[in-house]
Amino acid sequence: MRTQAVEDYLKVIYDLSRGGGPVTTSSIAVRLSVAPGTVTGMVKKLSALKLLSHESYRGVMLTEAGRRIALEVIRHHRLVERYLFEAMDVPWDRVHAEAEKWEHVLSEELEDRMDEILGNPTTDPHGSPIPTRDLEVEESESEALASLAAGQRATVSEVGDEDSAMLRYFAELGLFPEAGVEVLSVAPFNGPMTLRVSGEECAIGRQAAEHVYVTDIREGEVEDELAP
Repeated sequence: MRTQAVEDYLKVIYDLSRGGGPVTTSSIAVRLSVAPGTVTGMVKKLSALKLLSHESYRGVMLTEAGRRIALEVIRHHRLVERYLFEAMDVPWDRVHAEAEKWEHVLSEELEDRMDEILGNPTTDPHGSPIPTRDLEVEESESEALASLAAGQRATVSEVGDEDSAMLRYFAELGLFPEAGVEVLSVAPFNGPMTLRVSGEECAIGRQAAEHVYVTDIREGEVEDELAP
């Protein structure tokens, strides 16, 4: 039976599997804020429905049927985010929570209408790719901003959207999709990073930088007085 809980699990497993390989039940429990025993019960149910495969002590992987359901829910979610952001002027730090309510009930007809009105967008307001009508998705080859070293430059491709306070912080720093970023210095012992974002200097903690994804990474020249 396809319920909201089933869709939530499949969506989370898809997201956690983006790095490749099986997904552990403990990571699912953390993401959904539920007990490990609850995850184990749902994994057995999804396995019986042939929506995922599970190997003891190795984790779970979506089957093609499970993957398609996950991508359908993700398409609904990200289209709704884009619609709320563009057509209704809802701030980008509030659209995620609203889309969580819409994603399970959006009809295919309304989905197509939103897509047409928006001009068939390819990303949501946070830079995440929107799966196509045929449930194909092109994930970008990105890295976390936190992995960059002093002197490197990159372009922001995507930012994590689950923490509204963090999104407001990213907005204050100018860390929007397509923004140019230059790493001026990186403090040792997991200290903050000093950046130049669209011409403005700012600092960001390494933990927050883990939620900013960048592409087009290249070497740049840091000004002498700012070099570490």
